[in-house]
Amino acid sequence: MPKTSARLLALLSLLQTRRHRSGEDLAARLDVSARTVRRDVDRLRELGYPITTFKGPEGGYRLDAGSQMPPLLFDDDQVVALAVALQTATATGAGIEEAAARALNTVRQVMPGRLRHRIDTLQVTAVERPATRPGAQVDSSVLMALSAAVHAGEVLRFGYAAASREEADDGVLTPPRRVEPHHLVTWGGRWYLVAWDLDREDWRTFRVDRISPRSPTGPRFTSRKLPGGDVAAFVAGRFRGFEGSGDWPCRGEVILGLPAAAVSRYTRDGIVEELGPDRCRLVLGSWSWPGLAAAIGRFDADIEVVGPAELREAFAHLARRYTRAASGAPATPPPPPNDLDPVRPR
Repeated sequence: MPKTSARLLALLSLLQTRRHRSGEDLAARLDVSARTVRRDVDRLRELGYPITTFKGPEGGYRLDAGSQMPPLLFDDDQVVALAVALQTATATGAGIEEAAARALNTVRQVMPGRLRHRIDTLQVTAVERPATRPGAQVDSSVLMALSAAVHAGEVLRFGYAAASREEADDGVLTPPRRVEPHHLVTWGGRWYLVAWDLDREDWRTFRVDRISPRSPTGPRFTSRKLPGGDVAAFVAGRFRGFEGSGDWPCRGEVILGLPAAAVSRYTRDGIVEELGPDRCRLVLGSWSWPGLAAAIGRFDADIEVVGPAELREAFAHLARRYTRAASGAPATPPPPPNDLDPVRPR
């Protein structure tokens, strides 16, 4: 049986995580008798915690809010959740970045050293706003293990799951990876580790939900300079299929015969400017000029190309292709590579 002080803290933590808990549930979780739970609840009340008791078969305890309530307690999982939520607030676009940073610092100051160390260790870079659909679930212990290796600058070894169900069913095994971890990143609702792969001698991004860390970690390393020096730009460039600043390699400007409100709903990272009730300016990027022309063409509206010339040529290129498709003519072999060809992802 844990000591009384430790047991009271555990009981308080359990009461904070759920609106209502039965006496049997609390007794089982604390490995004590129902009578001990009742005594501990009385002790918490004496300390100023407003705990309501409910009688009957559905009875139990509830921790109510109150102006005189002492500071809240956080367990390890709650600390991880709090640190992640406040650090990724920079990607919400709600203008709360500074407030989130101050809130995290305030909470950090009142936490015991062990939990404060966990917050300091967990450093997250939010590259884009969270996805509207939930991503793959990631174990918080894996996040902490990866973040600890990043924080300590230690070589990390891990197993990496097969990329597809077919590979997993066929028993395809990937060899253990050895990397110098640099950043823990959120992108499009998923978690990624940005690291230098020691065996492949190149930068890689690894999906965290497929990582199984192995102990112990390796020796310390001298941190390499990330290409471009900006992790957000680096990750954005990798997922857009090119290296560099993180901006699209092809960017053009057009005027559409549609209201700005109708266009902005379907434009994730473009710039939409209203020119009138049924007219707007759109600045958009893509990984190739034909790709950009096709993306703009999905809007059912008249299009006026402002520039550059490469975008105008791409529209002409697609027009010829669509005309052949509409006539039922057989497909022609692709032309030799030129400036209109897409940038191939690496």
